[in-house]
Amino acid sequence: MDLLDSRRLTGPNLLLDRPGAILEISLSPEEAEAAVATWASQVRRMLDAVGWTGAEIAARRFPGGASLAITAPIDALYSATEVNDWAWEAVEAQFAGREAPDFREAASRLRAEIAREANPALIALQAGAAAHGVSFLADDRAASVGLGKGSLSWPVRALPSPDQVDWNRVHDIPVLLVTGTNGKTTTVRLLAALVDAAEQMAGTTSTDVIEVGGEVIERGDFSGPGGARTLLRDRRVEVAILETARGGLLRRGLAVNHADAALVTNVAADHLGEFGILDLPALAAAKLVIARAVGPQGRIVLNADDPELVAAAGALRSPILWFSLDPGNPLIRQAGETCIYEAGSLVLVWGGERIEVATVDRVPITFGGAARHNVANALAAIGMASAIGVPVEAMARGLRRFGGRPEDNSGRANLFERDGVRVLVDYAHNPHGLAALLDLARTIPAERRLLLLGHAGDRGEEAIRDLARAALPFQADRIILKELPEMLRGRQPGEVPAILEDELRRQGIPPERIERAGSELEGVRKALSEARPGDLLILLVHTQREEVMAALQTLTPGG
Repeated sequence: MDLLDSRRLTGPNLLLDRPGAILEISLSPEEAEAAVATWASQVRRMLDAVGWTGAEIAARRFPGGASLAITAPIDALYSATEVNDWAWEAVEAQFAGREAPDFREAASRLRAEIAREANPALIALQAGAAAHGVSFLADDRAASVGLGKGSLSWPVRALPSPDQVDWNRVHDIPVLLVTGTNGKTTTVRLLAALVDAAEQMAGTTSTDVIEVGGEVIERGDFSGPGGARTLLRDRRVEVAILETARGGLLRRGLAVNHADAALVTNVAADHLGEFGILDLPALAAAKLVIARAVGPQGRIVLNADDPELVAAAGALRSPILWFSLDPGNPLIRQAGETCIYEAGSLVLVWGGERIEVATVDRVPITFGGAARHNVANALAAIGMASAIGVPVEAMARGLRRFGGRPEDNSGRANLFERDGVRVLVDYAHNPHGLAALLDLARTIPAERRLLLLGHAGDRGEEAIRDLARAALPFQADRIILKELPEMLRGRQPGEVPAILEDELRRQGIPPERIERAGSELEGVRKALSEARPGDLLILLVHTQREEVMAALQTLTPGG
């Protein structure tokens, strides 16, 4: 048995409905039952000793290990990790036949740590926000009440008492959560366009950027709770749209306790093996943590064409709005609120009324319906926008405006042309996303096809081989395998391209059709230098998007 990780949980999470601490443990099948039971006994003993008699504990076992969690006050989360660590140390001692760590000494030490970490003003402000029915956010730097334009924030060690707060200035704003294996960033950007068309100030977080009203606040991966809190404290924001990635949910939990709507675009194999998420049902459960923030007046928006989401939906408490590319989907026929793709139209069924929001020939990101994954993203966005009352006319305007320029959805299904060469740039990074992109690529005529392919190093070998196999239907005349130096993540340089090449050759791709590039930008330059009129280049771009888009500036968008 080994302790793999010990960390804080700053919000509702896969195991618990409130903050706390969690251990990730590797265990053999023979050890698992007894080890988890011993941990539960030891951690409860210590929780009682430090005065946290009302704390909850939860364990999630999976093949090869377990996740072990406890709840704790928000002003004692670091101390909570120490409590959990002590309990596991006691488990290890018992299994190794060693003398257990001294309980009284540990309890005294942990009570002192809890007292040092305590921030009574933080707890009082949290209670004040609850009493006034508004959101409360806290981290190591700041605490805030209300959201967006209705928020007030202070340094975490210089907080007012609740009676010093002008609660008349404090209120929440609509919050939309977006997760899924693929399509998250596109849908967040599209939702922002629909909100903008309704003349409201949208703020977004994503794997690329924090943005308010189109203004970039900060670049980087902000799909976790830290990025969410930064955006939700910006007093310009009237509607917050938060990309909520699996990693942040599992590492820290949700950033908010309340959301007006939550979307899961799809569930497909990616990142399996991390944090004990070993299969698709477990991945669906992890992503559906966002549904915990949605109350009975909100909406959970789900893909009716995704079997994992359909199977998991029965456990959800709040109303579901389903979307589907298939108007004949039996679930769609039974559902009261839906978004469907029917005869070239995006249709919203709401309040017993069927409303044609737009036709795909007027929605640029759908490529006239050829980009079926973006048709699905548009349906999802309509469902989310309807949940917060965006007028249908504004939805239609936003759908028509978005995607006409590469900068609207940079790096996602951007099509360029120069001198008879077409270039399709996308972020597809797993077999599910690549298959969706290749469905679009097949509709684009070409004399030759060239593919730039690569993968991050933190995936297992079989996942890397799966990506190579997913590229086969494209029937590329040439494949450039790129190194991603920024995403080696424990692998050696050249290791991932070698796995990809080995699988391609095993699948019958001749070696002369495969070459390598030392970086993403080098691969793009190779592809452009080899292209000739009539070619279609598919460039999967993950780490150097700005440089790649600059290299494509001489091309004409929308080719």
